[in-house]
Amino acid sequence: MQNSSNSTHTAGDEAVGPEQYFQRMLEQGQFMIQRCETTGRAVFYPRAISPYGGGRLRWEAASGDGTIYSTTVVRQRPERGGDYCVVLVDLEEGPRLMSTVVDMEPLAVTIGMRVRAEVRRQSSGVPRVVFVRADRPPVMIARAD
Repeated sequence: MQNSSNSTHTAGDEAVGPEQYFQRMLEQGQFMIQRCETTGRAVFYPRAISPYGGGRLRWEAASGDGTIYSTTVVRQRPERGGDYCVVLVDLEEGPRLMSTVVDMEPLAVTIGMRVRAEVRRQSSGVPRVVFVRADRPPVMIARAD
């Protein structure tokens, strides 16, 4: 993936905004973040200008490595999918994002746990970034949860 000098990209003849570009990269199984060209700080969620002084942003592939900062279990009836966890993850690059940890019991997810991002498809077919234990073998774009 080539880095761009700003946060607007071209797909065919139409300009694509930051959120659309992010979603298109997820469709290809790539988790991308932005970096401020002025300060060098990583940025997430995608945006048009840097929150660190309004500078330009460039895209780069995220390492996907992170640490659980916070976790909570959401309780649901089994017929609605059962319990799941919502986490805040500190990425190695610096940004903190909200997601979920999959493929393990929600109560087993702990603060400080090392995790790795994967792009997975929701039951609707839309890709999203989820996390798995860092010691688990990697999987690229996978079927619905």
